[in-house]
Amino acid sequence: MSKHTPRAEPQGEVSLRMVAMPADTNPSGQIFGGWVLGQMDMAGSIHAVGQSGQRVVTVAVDAMVFHKPVHVGDEVTCYTKIMRVGRTSISVLVETWVRRSRLGTSIHVTEGLFTYVAVDARGHPTEILNKEF
Repeated sequence: MSKHTPRAEPQGEVSLRMVAMPADTNPSGQIFGGWVLGQMDMAGSIHAVGQSGQRVVTVAVDAMVFHKPVHVGDEVTCYTKIMRVGRTSISVLVETWVRRSRLGTSIHVTEGLFTYVAVDARGHPTEILNKEF
């Protein structure tokens, strides 16, 4: 994962797609970075649950990089790719791409590495059974 250079093509699979709405803007009229981060976390957890077949919780976000802003009306797509599966944790690369006004070419706007831990019904870490990716 490059920390400073946007990609030309997305990596991974589509895990989440939505449209950025006016309610998600900051006072400057751009979409809040926290809103984007929340969407990325949701996309990463969807992929981690699908990979492990278990409940997961977010434990870390590393190397979060914003390349470009997200605008109201952008079609926002989060692509995810499993990077590592450990005994109890899964690391997922999440890339966010937009199509301005839901038309045209996709633009790489942000990426981050999210780490999730599989947990049991009581919220305690548990071993990941499906380690193939």
